[in-house]
Amino acid sequence: MANDSSDFARSMAIATSGLRAQAGRMRVISENIANADSTSQTAGGDPYRRKVPTFSSALDRTLDAQVVTLGKIKPDQSNFRVKYEPSNPVADASGNVKYPNVNSVVEMTDMRDAQRSYEANLNIISATRRMIQRTLDILKS
Repeated sequence: MANDSSDFARSMAIATSGLRAQAGRMRVISENIANADSTSQTAGGDPYRRKVPTFSSALDRTLDAQVVTLGKIKPDQSNFRVKYEPSNPVADASGNVKYPNVNSVVEMTDMRDAQRSYEANLNIISATRRMIQRTLDILKS
């Protein structure tokens, strides 16, 4: 039983690390979506640049298990969208306005993927809790 309980604790801790990482990913995605149509505050300046979350695997020595963490948040170096809007106050000398390199379709796809991963980790925690409860019920009888 001692080994089983440490396996249960390990499973829950690993899944919890996944929850934290996916929650961080959702924060970055929501920031991208919120800024998708923003412009620079100065004429000809650069607008918001899309951010891309990364993940890292790390050894948790107390668990003796690999856990996931949200890694560096990197800027997406793709080109900004440019629209010809000469009457816009932030247009450059040619009348062009730069918009963020955020594609809402990509962000929504990433959000669904993060949601599925989050739910999968929640399912692991729920299943582990049910297994612990069943074990305790058997030991009580």
